[in-house]
Amino acid sequence: MSTYDYVIVGAGSAGCVLAARLSEDPEVRVALIEAGGPDTAQEIHVPAAFPQLFKSALDWDLDSEPEPGIGNRRAYLPRGRVFGGCSSINAMIYIRGNRADYDGWAAAGADGWSYDEVLPYFKRSEGNERGEDEFHGADGPLTVSDGRSEHPLASAFVQAAVQAGHKANDDFNGATQFGVGRYQLTQRGGLRCSAAVAYLHPALERPNLTVLSFALAHRVVIEGGRATGVEVERGGAVEVVRAEREVILSAGAYESPKLLMLSGIGPAATLSAFGIDVVRDLPVGEGLQDHYMTLLNFRTDVESLLTAATPENAALLQNEGRGHLTSNIGETGGFFRSRDDLTAPDLQFHAAPVLFHQEGLGAAAEHGFSFGPCVLAPAGRGAVTLRSPRPDAAPRITHNYLVAPEDQEVIVAGLRVALEIAAQPAVTDLATGPYLVPESDADADLLAWARRHGQTLYHPTSTCAIGSVVDPELRVYGVPGLRVVDASVFPTVPRGNTNAPTVMAAEKAADLITGAGR
Repeated sequence: MSTYDYVIVGAGSAGCVLAARLSEDPEVRVALIEAGGPDTAQEIHVPAAFPQLFKSALDWDLDSEPEPGIGNRRAYLPRGRVFGGCSSINAMIYIRGNRADYDGWAAAGADGWSYDEVLPYFKRSEGNERGEDEFHGADGPLTVSDGRSEHPLASAFVQAAVQAGHKANDDFNGATQFGVGRYQLTQRGGLRCSAAVAYLHPALERPNLTVLSFALAHRVVIEGGRATGVEVERGGAVEVVRAEREVILSAGAYESPKLLMLSGIGPAATLSAFGIDVVRDLPVGEGLQDHYMTLLNFRTDVESLLTAATPENAALLQNEGRGHLTSNIGETGGFFRSRDDLTAPDLQFHAAPVLFHQEGLGAAAEHGFSFGPCVLAPAGRGAVTLRSPRPDAAPRITHNYLVAPEDQEVIVAGLRVALEIAAQPAVTDLATGPYLVPESDADADLLAWARRHGQTLYHPTSTCAIGSVVDPELRVYGVPGLRVVDASVFPTVPRGNTNAPTVMAAEKAADLITGAGR
């Protein structure tokens, strides 16, 4: 049995931040438990190669239950099982969300989480190559850079959107989120800058940080009502890693609630049904939110990323840190509103200089490009529940995509925006025909098409939310010594890609844990 001050479960985005920040104090012993291993695979670091990680050994490769709002299809849910977690397999888009997200959290009782209160943590984490200003930091560990691919098929989306009357925006994390443009990325020198690269790697040489890789957490050990450690299986042996101060779950919006429930913390009726003794009756796993996306795909004669893996592009990447292998695929996009009365966006677009279909698993056998909307502020909520009391069993996951009438209206409105953009010269001059587009612009056809061809945007949140499962300092209600720090604590899904908010939350949590943030 080994003993530490802090035991962190999950070396994903939040876990890497916490391991680095907490181990800055040489008097503190930190253990980081990760089910996967080191982020050494080449496909992790070559940005354009990230889809090759789907359904690999570095992917938890989860599936939802049959989703009632999308024709009872099961959604494929890739999640990183490797140092860096999802930041090692994602599209590297650096988006914080909208001021309204955080102010909404604070107004609903999440004290300390308003936009003005979290902005310093965004800035502290950020090393933006553009430099420091009112909204950005330049000295943080997480390198944020402009994309170095600038593929003409991705640029065509921005040009077409401007032709359709939308404004250009060169900083979605600045004064306004609305508009279209190129995304900034978590890249350093054209290579991926994951949370592992930014935070964990520099801390690995510290003698007070221990990383237990290929270690599956079974449950939180609770003695006398207090969290005192984590039961872990490693190399076929089961041991308890003890925590003298705190256990911190950073396993993500699917796995953190599963671990809590396996530990007796969750809905009492669910736990009792699996023969798990109830430690604390809390709505763990409820409130799941995610972004649902659907993409129009067009054929083209212009060379796409399909043929990017050339010796010339490899040399550009290696020698100059640029070229099409630096592409994050979703190079461009933008933020829109479905109704004129909205003060914050409810639609986000991503545009890719390659065909992207069948949940990112479809073969790109010809040149093409794609773009389309996601429901950015969904009304629908789902749940994560147990499938089995076995710790190696995947949880049951239901998002309820497009079940809410409001979400149906938003995705239809988003597809209308997409079709309007597709009709502009910047697109029509490049497209040689449709590859996968709606049959008509009738509401019923657009909704049916979205149900048939949509997918996750990989942004699950809110299953251990502030105010229901954890308090504003991310402490689990009624269980001393236990916190949750990852996207599961978000009261609602932010308006944008969720990696940057997860890093921010972990930066803030580090201060809360050490007392620096009080």
